[in-house]
Amino acid sequence: MVFAPALVGDEKRPLVIAQRMERALPGLRLEWTTSEKDDLIALPNRDEGIATDKANGGFFFLCNDDENHPVILSGWENPAGLAADGPPHFQVSASLPLDSAGIAAAVDVLEAIGEGARAFWGHVSPEGYGVELAQQTRHSSSDPDVSPRGLPAIGLPRDIPAPEIPHFLGWLNYWSAAAARAIGFPDPARDAELLSRSRRTATGGWVVRLTDAPLDLNNSAHLDALQRAYERFPEIGGRSSP
Repeated sequence: MVFAPALVGDEKRPLVIAQRMERALPGLRLEWTTSEKDDLIALPNRDEGIATDKANGGFFFLCNDDENHPVILSGWENPAGLAADGPPHFQVSASLPLDSAGIAAAVDVLEAIGEGARAFWGHVSPEGYGVELAQQTRHSSSDPDVSPRGLPAIGLPRDIPAPEIPHFLGWLNYWSAAAARAIGFPDPARDAELLSRSRRTATGGWVVRLTDAPLDLNNSAHLDALQRAYERFPEIGGRSSP
């Protein structure tokens, strides 16, 4: 999932995102959508449809035709701001199988979607990660300072001073150049380990992998890696001012 400025006017980003995602995952063709009954519907004029139909302030649900390895992509305008008193934003969600091919392509797919959307920031995380984030989110001053796993509490969008600042960390993290500046990444003296698992993007942003395998918070080494990253970047989640 990535978070970007809202679409304005005759935007080309939706089509760019779909095309770049297909290039990032060899053999992928996102040429189907679904009906209200979840029946697959072929899209012979997909590119034209994406370019002209800005459904929900984004683009319609896209998928491949492979029940064994389903891939989906969709985008919409989220009326909530990414920061205090912020305007609506453009949110793009993709889903890949958690198999060897999906894991191998995850970095390329995140970079493709993040760059295509001109996103502020984004992430790739295993299914169910949202439950962890919900337990980690602090809704009021009376909520605990740490989650049940001991991770630091993160704030709501109203606690975030700028849209470039990520709300949380995931397994793979897309940080635009502006987001990286806002959180102080990279610092060669402190970020050697993260830099060994990072890739610079064409626009000056970064894709940063916290752990080699998909994040598993039942794995103590993964939990430690996530904890270290939160300690390194206190700006993330509105826990301090940049």
